[in-house]
Order: sequence, then C-alpha cells, then structure tokens
Amino acid sequence: MTESYRCSTFSFSLVTETMEEAELCFPQLFNTSCKKRPRSQTEALLIYSLLPCFSLLTVVLNLLVIISISHFRQLHTPTNLLLLSLAVSDFLVGVLVVPFQILLIEPCWFLGDLACVVCAILPFFSVPATAGNMVLISVDRYVAVCDPLRYPTKLTQKTVKVLILLCWIFSVLYDLLFLFDNLRQPGRFNSCYGECVISVNGTADLVIRFIIPISAIIILYVRVFVVAVSQARSMRSHVAAVKLQRSLTETVQRSELKAARTLGIVIAVFLMCYCPYYGVSLSGYNFVIGSSVNIAMFILVIFNSCLNPVIYAFVYPWFRKSVKLIVTLQILNPRSCQTKVL
Repeated sequence: MTESYRCSTFSFSLVTETMEEAELCFPQLFNTSCKKRPRSQTEALLIYSLLPCFSLLTVVLNLLVIISISHFRQLHTPTNLLLLSLAVSDFLVGVLVVPFQILLIEPCWFLGDLACVVCAILPFFSVPATAGNMVLISVDRYVAVCDPLRYPTKLTQKTVKVLILLCWIFSVLYDLLFLFDNLRQPGRFNSCYGECVISVNGTADLVIRFIIPISAIIILYVRVFVVAVSQARSMRSHVAAVKLQRSLTETVQRSELKAARTLGIVIAVFLMCYCPYYGVSLSGYNFVIGSSVNIAMFILVIFNSCLNPVIYAFVYPWFRKSVKLIVTLQILNPRSCQTKVL
C-alpha cells in the first residue's frame, strides 16, 4: 500500500511538472522563463481573424487614396496633400503596426529584446503622425474659412509640404527620444524570459500625443463652426442685387464650408476612435499588452485608419471617379494623370 502510494505520488508530481513546463515560454529555463498567458477563444478570434482583415482593408483603401491624389494632377491641392499624408500614416498602420502588434500580443515573445523595442516604435510613431495630420487639416480649414481671401497665399503647396515634412520628422524624433531608455538597454524592464516590456512616461505621452493635439483641433473647429454659422446667416440676409454681385465669392465660401464639414467628419471619427484609448489611460487603468481591453482599444484605432477612405467615397465624387479609373487600369494610360476628376 505504501509503495503504491509513493508511485502514484511520483506519477502525479511528474505530470504536474510536465504541465508546468508546457505553460512556460522557455521550458529549458524553468526558473527564469515567463509563463504563457491564457487566452480565450474570443480573444483568439479577434486577433487571428478580425485584425488581419482590418489590416488588409486598411492597406487597400488607403493605397487607393494615395494613388488617386498622387497620380491625378487636378487633385494636387494643399488640402489634398494633407489627406495624402494622412492616408500614408493610415497605410503604415495597416502594413507595419498591425502585424507587429499581433506579435506583441502573443502569449510569449521569442524574437529578442531589440526586436521588442523596434516593434514597439513602429506603432508609436504612426499615432503622433496621424494626430499631427489632423491638426494640420484643422489649421487648413481654419484659414480657408476664417481668412478666405489670403488662404491661397498663406497655405501654398510648398508651405503645406514643409509642414507635412516637419510633422513626420517630429513624430520619428519624438518616438526615438520617448523610447530612448528602452533603446539604450533593450530588455532592462523584463522580469523573465519570453516577455516584451516597454517602459514609457504615460503622463507625458498622454499630454503630447492626445491632449495638446485634441485641444488644438477642438479650438480651431469651434472657431470654424462659429464663422460658418455667421457666414450662413450673412448669405441668407443678402438682397438680390448684392447677391448677384457676390455670387462668385459665396460659391467659393460654400465650397470651403463643405470641405470643412467633410473634414470635420473625419476628425470626429478620429476623436471617437482614439478617445476611448486615452480615456482608459486617464482613468488610471494600466494597460497589459495582450489583454482584452488592450486588444479592443487597438481594434478601434485600426478601425479609424480604414474608415477615412470610406468617408471620402461617400462625400468626394472625385475619389469615386479616381477609384473607378484605378480599378479599370485606365491610369496606365500615359495621359491619364491629366484626366479631370473634379
């Protein structure tokens, strides 16, 4: 009886040890290996089906925007250059951010400490680039609506290109400085092997990436809204003689106001998709990479990147016409860049 009990105890301990090893990222490093995080079927479904679909959709739709604005000369306007820059940042989200994010939320990290930091940098620089482009779009609409006479001289194509370049340079430099400690000594914040831990200053990140850009966007668009309302009232109060004299000016103003409304929708969608993420941060909740909350917030960010081209398709006739020319391969014609799409 005693011998049989001992044998059973030994068998049980052997099975337990085998199960513990199976739950480790590196079974050979029994004492220093991280344990695999348990994952529900819902999380697995979101990660391996929904995220890749969003990624593919984001890449294809934003590529259509990039080709449209780059190819057709009639679309080379300051406002469209800003939309092009926004499409590039959204395109990079689909190409780089989603695949690397899927790796980051795996139960174990097997690619090493340096790859961990590199994979973290890519999502980081795309977010401030997107926010920066939104601020530039708000500035563009503010000048166009509030100072329409000087808009063509204030925001030329050259000026907008310089602003876009500065926006991207700032995004890259900010991330390199922000993650400097992680780059200087990769893996210094890991507590075990098989872990990818990135240390960031959450307060500074919240202020620079979210509060400052969002505050600027809201202030500018509130001003645009006030001016738009006053202009609409002014137009309705014109007498017939004055109305005839200023018809051209009013047509231009209506065009700018329509563009402001359209881009206002884009910015509103941006706020709806990003506010939950930073709202959770403001509440004091600590994100754990791979957690259900982290995955849900990330899906919202990806959703924003693939939604912008859908908005353009509903609002801009030139985008629908451009997509038709691209899909039917008519852009392969050497003179297709001169096609009138407006």
